[in-house]
Amino acid sequence: MGKLLKSYVFWTYDRGSLHYDVMVTAILIFMFGAPRLMNFKDKPVETVALHSSEVLVKEAGTTSAGSSRFVYQVRAEDLGNAKSDTELRVAILRVVEPVSGEVTVEKYEPVRNATGDIIAYNAWVLR
Repeated sequence: MGKLLKSYVFWTYDRGSLHYDVMVTAILIFMFGAPRLMNFKDKPVETVALHSSEVLVKEAGTTSAGSSRFVYQVRAEDLGNAKSDTELRVAILRVVEPVSGEVTVEKYEPVRNATGDIIAYNAWVLR
């Protein structure tokens, strides 16, 4: 029994043998079964620009009029002390227009971290 376990640990069986196939099957079962059976507590992380000069851009389709729609993610620090709706729209335009040219802000929404603090804004922009 010890020799058998030692052979499995050091992978000494020839390809195509019964024991080799058993080891490969066990590895495949673990690879495909483990994510369903074990909670690895992995979740997607919200992607936020890391540097103040970065603005993330995602395509969001087109409007019925044929305008292109994009989602720009702007860090909250880049918007200064803007609080009201008008101030936020102007601050978003101030950050986005150097990247994309003349645009119109359709809507925006805050992006919050796990503690509920606003870390960025997603702005839907028509170009």
